[in-house]
Amino acid sequence: MALSVAPDDIVNTPAEARANERPPLLVLEPLSEFLDRHGLGEGEIHASPIGEGHSNVTYLIRRGQAELVLRRPPRPPLPPSAHDVLREARLLRALRDTPARVPVVLAVCEDPATIGSPFYVMERIAGEVMVSSIPAALDSPAQRRLIGEQLVEALAEIHAVDWRAAGLEGFGKPTGYLERQLRRFSGLWEVNKTREIPAVERVGGWLAEHLPRSGAATIVHGDYRLGNTIFAPETPARLAAVLDWEMATIGDPLADVGYLCMMWTEKHDPPGGLREALGAITRREGFPTRVELIAQYERHTGRSMNDLRWYMTLALWKSIVFMEGNYKRAVAGSTDDPYLKTFGDGVLELARQAEHVAYGG
Repeated sequence: MALSVAPDDIVNTPAEARANERPPLLVLEPLSEFLDRHGLGEGEIHASPIGEGHSNVTYLIRRGQAELVLRRPPRPPLPPSAHDVLREARLLRALRDTPARVPVVLAVCEDPATIGSPFYVMERIAGEVMVSSIPAALDSPAQRRLIGEQLVEALAEIHAVDWRAAGLEGFGKPTGYLERQLRRFSGLWEVNKTREIPAVERVGGWLAEHLPRSGAATIVHGDYRLGNTIFAPETPARLAAVLDWEMATIGDPLADVGYLCMMWTEKHDPPGGLREALGAITRREGFPTRVELIAQYERHTGRSMNDLRWYMTLALWKSIVFMEGNYKRAVAGSTDDPYLKTFGDGVLELARQAEHVAYGG
C-alpha cells in the first residue's frame, strides 16, 4: 500500500520544523546524530512511510547498508495515554527472549526534542504484511489454512509468556482489566466523539451489564489481527513477527481472541465495513472460519470460549472509539491520511454491528 508524504512530513533541520505550520514527523539532522550514537547505519537517511499509517507512524529508514524501522506517535493533538511508543518499546524488549514473535528493538529515544516526539528504532523483518493481498507463494488453499493456524499459534504463545518473569510487573494491572477497559473507553469516547451516537452508549451499557469473569491474566496485544503480523515470504507459511503493540497490556487474553474474530472475514459475510477493509482476503478458500480459529485457540490453551460473544462486542465497541478518534484527527487537519476521513460513516456502521452482536444473539 503506497502511503502519501506531505511536504512538511520530513524536514532536514529543527529550523525548518519551526518554520512550518504543523510539526514534522521526521527531522533528519538530529535523527542522523542519534543513529550515529547507536551505530545504526552511515551517511544520508532515506525515509519512507510503511504500514497502514492510521495510528502510530512507521518509517522504513535506509542508511548505507542498514535497513531500520522507526516508530513514533502521529501529530498532536492526541487522546490521553494513547500512542505511547516508549511503553511499546519496553514491552518488545521484555519479550525478546520469550517465545513471542517480536522484532528486536535497537534504540529508544525518550527526548521529544530530537524529532518532535519520543520514538524507537527496531530491526526490519523480511516478509509480507497481508492486508489486501497474499504473496504468490502463500496463495493456495493449503497455505491459507496454515496462515490462520500460525496466527492462532502465535497468539497462544503470547498468552503463555510468564510476564512477571519477563520483567513486566507493573506494565498493567492483572485484575479488573475488563472493568478498566469499559471505564477507559467510555472516557475516550467523550474525548474522541464528534457527534452523538446513541448506539455507542447502549452497547457500553450492555457490556457493563453482562461483564464476564476473567481467568488468569496474560499479556494482551490489544490489536491482534492478520494485518499486524509479518509472514516469511517462502513456504510453508510461517508467522515471523507480530507488530503494532501500542495497545498491549496485562489483562484478559480472550479480549485478543474476540478482536481477532471480529476482524476475521468469512466467505458469506456481508461486504463493507472495517472487517472488510482490513481483512477481506480471508474470504478466500482455505482460510479457517471464525469457529475453527476459536476451536484451535481452545485446543492450544484449554481456555473456555463460552463468553466470546461478549468479547467480540467489546472489540467492536473499542474499534468505534478508536475510529472516531482518528476521524476527529482527520477533520481537524492533523493527518493527511485520506482513509481516516472515511471513518465518519464507518463508525456508524460499526455501531450497528456492535448492537447486532450484543442484542441480536
